[in-house]
Order: sequence, then structure tokens, then C-alpha cells
Amino acid sequence: MITSPYEKYRQSSVQTSNPARLLIMLYDGAIRFVRAGIEGINEGDHQKTNDYLKKAQAIITELTVTLDHSFDVSKGLSALYEYMNYLLIEANVRKEAHYAEEALGYLIELRETWVQASKMSGSEGQHASEV
Repeated sequence: MITSPYEKYRQSSVQTSNPARLLIMLYDGAIRFVRAGIEGINEGDHQKTNDYLKKAQAIITELTVTLDHSFDVSKGLSALYEYMNYLLIEANVRKEAHYAEEALGYLIELRETWVQASKMSGSEGQHASEV
């Protein structure tokens, strides 16, 4: 049961968002989790590192399984998502931030690409720039 106003807002936001906005929200979550995982590595907090990098991997897996393979770009995105998952596993196992930082760079670039694409298509409107 959702009790906090923030959680109610988040749930409502997800339920009423268009596909472009949902995709950007997934990227935002993955970026936030990778950053927290990097923070865990830098702090020497192995549990934090593991928890957050696994959450980022779960989002990347979701992005992978929801790809529409009728588009040519899906093949490249699938390979990139697979590579990002590899980087996050390496970061988690080796506790070396540079792997996660590389994955973070890809996530940030992809998020910005989708923000621009949604603006061009008019499907996202002003919300993408607010994130």
C-alpha cells in the first residue's frame, strides 16, 4: 500500500506518462542508480555498490526486453545494453568505478538522445527538459 504523498505522485506519474516519458524515466533511474553505485565504490561500501548497480542492471534489462526489433536501431541498442550490463557487472565484481563510469556515460548520452528525439517528434513536450 502506498502511503506517502511522494509515492502516490510517483505512481500517478508513471501511470499517466506517454511512452517517451517512461523511457526517459527509466534512463533517469538507471543513471541515478549507477551514480549511487559509483559512490558506494568510492566509499568502500560493498553492499551499497552491489544494491545500486544491480538496480541499474535491472533497468537496463528492462530496456533490452522492451526493444521493438522491427526497427534497425534495436540491434545496436541491444548490443550496447548488453555491454553496459557487462560493465556494471565488472564494476561490481572488481569494485572499480571506471567500468560504471563508462556505462554512466552511455546512459547519459542515450537519455539526451531520447530527450531530443521526443522533442522533435512532439511526443514529450516540455517535460523532458524538466528532468
